[in-house]
Amino acid sequence: MGSSSVSPQKARIYRRNWGGDALVLADIAALASADLPDVPDLVWGSFPCQDLSVAGTGAGLAGQRSGSFWSLIGVLHDLKVQGRVPPLIVLENVLGTLSANGGADFIALCRAVAELGYDLGAVVMDAADFLPQSRPRLFIIAVHRGVTPPDAVVASGPQSPWHPPAIVTAYQRLPQRLQKHWRWWAMPTPAPRVLQLADVIETGLPADNWDTPLKTNRLLLMMNETHLQKVALAKAQGGMVIGTIYKRTRVEQGQKFQRAEVRFDDLAGCLRTPGGGSSLQHLLVLLPEAIRSRVMSPRETARLMGLRDSYVLPEKALEAYQLTGDGVAVPVVRYLAKWLLEPVVTGESPWKHGTVSSPFASQAKIPQFS
Repeated sequence: MGSSSVSPQKARIYRRNWGGDALVLADIAALASADLPDVPDLVWGSFPCQDLSVAGTGAGLAGQRSGSFWSLIGVLHDLKVQGRVPPLIVLENVLGTLSANGGADFIALCRAVAELGYDLGAVVMDAADFLPQSRPRLFIIAVHRGVTPPDAVVASGPQSPWHPPAIVTAYQRLPQRLQKHWRWWAMPTPAPRVLQLADVIETGLPADNWDTPLKTNRLLLMMNETHLQKVALAKAQGGMVIGTIYKRTRVEQGQKFQRAEVRFDDLAGCLRTPGGGSSLQHLLVLLPEAIRSRVMSPRETARLMGLRDSYVLPEKALEAYQLTGDGVAVPVVRYLAKWLLEPVVTGESPWKHGTVSSPFASQAKIPQFS
């Protein structure tokens, strides 16, 4: 397995958790196909989302950060020339990828992958199906045309919950020649989520870890009537109720206000990278005798990504928030691997047991780019 990252901080934590033999610290634009060993079973690319995100610049794949996608395509092209074509490619990003620049970016992405000799499709997976965090993400899965996926992983049309209207719309925008290379990937619906928000939150921390009553009151004063009503209704339930808060800028009656917006649906909001104070998620814990608040801890954000407590985090809180805010939820990838990626690589139906030979089946060699 090989990986690359442009971030020294992430590379350091990667090495502390997994060792460093397979990691290259470099910009994808500086990598050559010679840096990749053998014939990889899977190439995974999670390119920066800032230019594709609703909260980003809107520059799309032409942006400096999200444009790193084209560097990945260049590496894949070189692998093709050298006869080292990976049977499977996965591209992960935010849902804005589907609609960036009126859908033109998604068409360009699909065209670039299809021209390398791949059929492809996309699914939307939400971490909320596995973890108490609302985190929908787009996964584009491309299979080389020399590989025949098991029938069980291909559907005749869109399926819920994997193909919401945004994916169907993006597919309909594709030119007909690209639609011929589209696949509606199939997976079973996940079992109901068991893990609750209270399971990952540390409510018994010492008092100095919590905001002062004055700071909590300031947070409440930043709420509009709708969110204050949410707090009142949750408080009326009695016992302990845990909510999460993000600060957002809202326009009301022509003026901008910074608002604190709370949710009590047993989900944290989507974790963000720490671009500013409003990017840090707060906890609001309602008790019969008090209301308490504080910023969510790095370890709590790691749990919301499905990382075990044994996972070594950066010592600096902001670096830890950057790591978890940039990450892909562990159980989401595990589910995708079990029900789609591994069956494609091995040639075996996910519903069957036993070994089925495949010309691409080998020990895992998975270059990852971020």
